[in-house]
Amino acid sequence: SKMTVKAVKMPCTSANVYTKVPDGGWGWTVAFAFFVVEALTYGIIKSFGVFFNDLMESFDETNSRISWIISICVFVQTFTAPLSTVLSNRFGHRLVVMAGGLLLSTGMVIASFARSVVDMYVTIGIVSGLGYCLSFLPTVTILSQYFDKRRSLVTAVASTGECFAVFSFAPAITALKEQIGWRYSMLSVGVLQLGITACGSLLRPIIIREQEEVKAQPPEESTETKYMLENEQTCTSIESIDSGVDITTSPSNVPGKTKAEPKSEEPKQHGQNPVENNSTPPEPKTKLLDFSVMRDYSFICYAFFGLFATLGFFAPSLYIIPLSRSLGISKDHSAYILSAMAIAEVFGRIFAGWVLNKKPIRKIYIELICVILLAVALVAFPFASGFWGLMICSVYFGFMLGTVAGTHIPLLAEDDVVGIERMSSAAGVYVFIQSLAGLAGPPLAGVLVDTTKNYSSAFYSCAAGMVLGAVFLALVRPCKTGLCHQQQQQQQQQVEDSTAGPPPELPDDFIDMDIGKAENSGKGSDSV
Repeated sequence: SKMTVKAVKMPCTSANVYTKVPDGGWGWTVAFAFFVVEALTYGIIKSFGVFFNDLMESFDETNSRISWIISICVFVQTFTAPLSTVLSNRFGHRLVVMAGGLLLSTGMVIASFARSVVDMYVTIGIVSGLGYCLSFLPTVTILSQYFDKRRSLVTAVASTGECFAVFSFAPAITALKEQIGWRYSMLSVGVLQLGITACGSLLRPIIIREQEEVKAQPPEESTETKYMLENEQTCTSIESIDSGVDITTSPSNVPGKTKAEPKSEEPKQHGQNPVENNSTPPEPKTKLLDFSVMRDYSFICYAFFGLFATLGFFAPSLYIIPLSRSLGISKDHSAYILSAMAIAEVFGRIFAGWVLNKKPIRKIYIELICVILLAVALVAFPFASGFWGLMICSVYFGFMLGTVAGTHIPLLAEDDVVGIERMSSAAGVYVFIQSLAGLAGPPLAGVLVDTTKNYSSAFYSCAAGMVLGAVFLALVRPCKTGLCHQQQQQQQQQVEDSTAGPPPELPDDFIDMDIGKAENSGKGSDSV
């Protein structure tokens, strides 16, 4: 059947209606919008390290207190993920993303006039953090709905927007600070983030409606002919009484009736045209947030993976420049290291998308291998010395980070986790669980740095969290098809066995009794 698409007018927006997942079409526009949203959300968060030393000097604060700015931002972004899901299901992805862009830009612009680190906690941490959540999560959710076979590859390539942003923003903001200062540089970033509202306007909803196939009904045989055929198969005649065999298609099987009588007209009209009665069934009410995913053992393990793995996502980007400065590397060269990490992440995301797009392949195992190699990259940072040593570690870490960061949320749509039907709610709950690590990760690393006076401790804490995440990720597939799944099947089987009654017992000679009655009836007619 040929795929068709048409626009359906809806309140404040219009939807694309397809007969199957398009794997393209308007989805390419949504992918471009996601690319820009990634650049202006996570790209800015990862580039925030260029303001780190300026904020410490301006506000005379420690590493840990400055780290709380991004920590609160990431916490609010992830903690309010269920709110983002509810608002998207209620008002649509487009309006939510546009509102998120306004919040994000407003928070960053006001932060440029902050006079204390507490002002930063409110503006960037709370206001912009909520804007990040309302902008990013609905965009990646609707993008996954536009693609099926190409989902992994398209999402991975579109998510490289944050990598290109880090590559371009880090040197650009560093140069801009030298000209106009960090405050006006932050103001410029806030104005730039208004572009998210334009991207939100491109997120047209998608509706998948299967084509209704009307099958031609074969012409009905006469009632008497069909009844005679049934009685012939059961060795009875049309004049015989009930044979004891319940023939549900017969017009009448009531003992004592000698002729087949059609059913009353009223029941026939009720069941005559079931297509018309069921042509417009009431559509089930969509849940704003489906918490049933919390009963899925595989999703619980995957959520714990995200919880611990988040510890290793943001801290290296925040501390790579301070680490390089502690090794005697200049500001310009430190910005180049961060840019090299971003470029390597681009190739990592594309590589992961290309590999995961291959079939047949168990994507959850590929993700596990990438997480283990990412933990190795985090451990390698403390052993780096000099510019080139840190550059090699950054490139390796960026590549492995790209393989994980660009795929861990889209993997929720795979059947090994929850599937595409429940991805919207699962993504909200998943990112919500990540909020604890987003809140505690950077400050924990900052406390370790302040205590040990060594930036290596921050990378060790990130590596420990990544290892714990790998353990839970390894349990996702066994929980889906292993012992937990078997136990659920056994419990369901026991419930079915207890509710099902014993089969009805029929006499062994019920056919012979009817045959005998038919023969006696025939002899009586002959004698007459």
